[in-house]
Amino acid sequence: MSEHHRTPSVYESGTVGDMIVTLLDRYPDRVAFIDGARYFTYRETREGISRAIQQLRALGLRKGDTVVQLSGNRPEVFFVTAAVYLLGLRSVTLQAMGGIEDHAYIVEHAETRLMLADPAYVERIQALRERLPGVPHWYLHDTGGDLPSFWEEAFRFDPAPLPSEATAEDVIRLAYTGGTTGRPKGVMLPGRSVVTQTLLLMAGRAWSDAPRFLCPTPISHGAGATLIPVLWRGGTIILQKGFDPDAFLDAMEEHDANATFLVPTMVYKLLDHPRTRRTDFSRMETLMYGAAPMSPARIREGLEVFGPILQQGYGQTEAPSAILTLSRQDHLDADERILSSAGKPYPGIAVRLLDDKDEEVPQGMVGEICVRGPLVMAGYLKQPELTAEVLRNGWLHTGDMAYRDERGFFFIVDRKKDMVISGGFNVYPKEVEDVLTAHPAVSAAAVIGVPDAKWGEAVKAIVVRRPGMEVSAAELSRYVKDRKGAVAAPKTVDFVEQLPLTALGKPDKKALRAPYWEGEARGVG
Repeated sequence: MSEHHRTPSVYESGTVGDMIVTLLDRYPDRVAFIDGARYFTYRETREGISRAIQQLRALGLRKGDTVVQLSGNRPEVFFVTAAVYLLGLRSVTLQAMGGIEDHAYIVEHAETRLMLADPAYVERIQALRERLPGVPHWYLHDTGGDLPSFWEEAFRFDPAPLPSEATAEDVIRLAYTGGTTGRPKGVMLPGRSVVTQTLLLMAGRAWSDAPRFLCPTPISHGAGATLIPVLWRGGTIILQKGFDPDAFLDAMEEHDANATFLVPTMVYKLLDHPRTRRTDFSRMETLMYGAAPMSPARIREGLEVFGPILQQGYGQTEAPSAILTLSRQDHLDADERILSSAGKPYPGIAVRLLDDKDEEVPQGMVGEICVRGPLVMAGYLKQPELTAEVLRNGWLHTGDMAYRDERGFFFIVDRKKDMVISGGFNVYPKEVEDVLTAHPAVSAAAVIGVPDAKWGEAVKAIVVRRPGMEVSAAELSRYVKDRKGAVAAPKTVDFVEQLPLTALGKPDKKALRAPYWEGEARGVG
C-alpha cells in the first residue's frame, strides 16, 4: 500500500497544514499582513495560498520535492511556504546574507525543483542558475529581468478550497545549518516537528488576543515560526524589510503594535537611539528576543526603558525555537542572576543535562543540554552517520553545555561546537577557518567569538602567516566575505607567530577566548 493511501493511526496528530486551513477561515475580513502600503486580509491570504498550490501543481511538483526561496520579508514568502506545507513538499529558505558557495551547495544538495526569489536578489539567482542547470524551474516573486513571475502565472487560477495532504512524518522543511565539514547540514523537520514548534510557541510565549506583531527580523528564519501563532489568534503581522530604529518606532506607533521579536543587536540599536526614551511603549506587551547572546546589563536596561515586557527563547535548528524560555515573569525575579539564565523548558518536551556517557549530571554540575520530544528533527539529509551520533541513546545532543540551579533554571556556560552567534546569525568557526587557510598567505587560523556591544558576539580570527608572506586584516576579511557572506567575515584579525595548542595538538580556543570572556556572562541564543 502506498504512503499516500495508507490508513493513518487514530492517534496521529494534526498537521501545521490543518492549522493553516482552520485559522484562515476564522477571520476572513481581518487584516493578516501589512507590507508597507500593501494590506492582505485573511481571505486574500487564503486565496494567495490557493493560487500558489495550483501553480506548484502546474509546474509538476509532487510530495517530497523541494522549493527554495531567497527573499526579504514579504507576505508571498508565507503564501508559498504554507502551500508547500499543505502539499507535503519541502521548504528551504536561504539566508539572504549568505555567500554564493553556500547557496549553490544548498540548492544542489536539497535537489531543488523550484527556485523562487525576490527581485532584489536577481543577480544572485542568475549566478546560481548558470552554475546549477539541473534545477528545472526559476522564478521571481515579481516581474522583471529574464525570469518569469511566479505570481503572474499563479493568478490565472481561481481560488479553490485548500487541501491538507501532508502527514505528520512528511519532511516539510529543510533548515540548513553549519556543518563540521565546512558544508551546511540539511536539518529535516517533519510535520510533527513544525506543528509542535508552533504549539509550544503558542503555549510558552505571552500573547494577547488579536496581537499586532511588528516583524523586522527575517521570516525566512527565526521570526517565521511566530507567524502562525499570531494568525491563529486573529492577529496582524506588520512586516519590515530590515531593522531601522526610526522605521521600527514609526511602525509601532502607526499600527499600534503590541508584540515583536528582535535579536539582541536590534535591541541594542533601539536602546542606544535617542528617540527611544521619548517613545511611549505602554501599548507594547511582549518583546521577544533570542538567537544571540544578550548581556544581563543590557537586559536590565531594556526592562527600565521598555517595561516588564521582555521574554527570551533558546532553541537550535534541530529542535527549532522552543527548548528553553525565560518568561516575562522570570525577568522580574528578585534574583537578578536569573537574567543570565536561558530559562526553563517549554511545556511538553524533556530537557536533561547529560555527561559523556549520556547519564544525567547532578544539580549544579555542567552537562550537555539534551532534548527529547516530537519537536526534534528527523535527522540530517543524506548524513545517516551524523544523524545517529547526534540522536544517540534517544536524545538530541545540542552541543551546548549548561548547569541547572536548585529552582530549575538552566545556565549555558559554553558551546561544544564553538559556534559564534553574531547579530542573530550562526557562524561556525571551522567554516571560516577553512576559508582563511585557503588563502595563499595563511599558514594556520583559529576563529572565536568575542564580546561585542553591537553584535552580541563578533567573529575574531587569529592568524599565522606563511613565512615571508604578507596579507592584511582587511584583505582577509574581504576574502571571507566574498566566499561565506558578510556575517562570517571577521570583524578583527590578529596576527601571531603561533597558535596555542592543547595537549592533543589542537588549537586551544579556551586559552584564546579567556582574555575576552573573563568577567563576562556569555548569553544564550
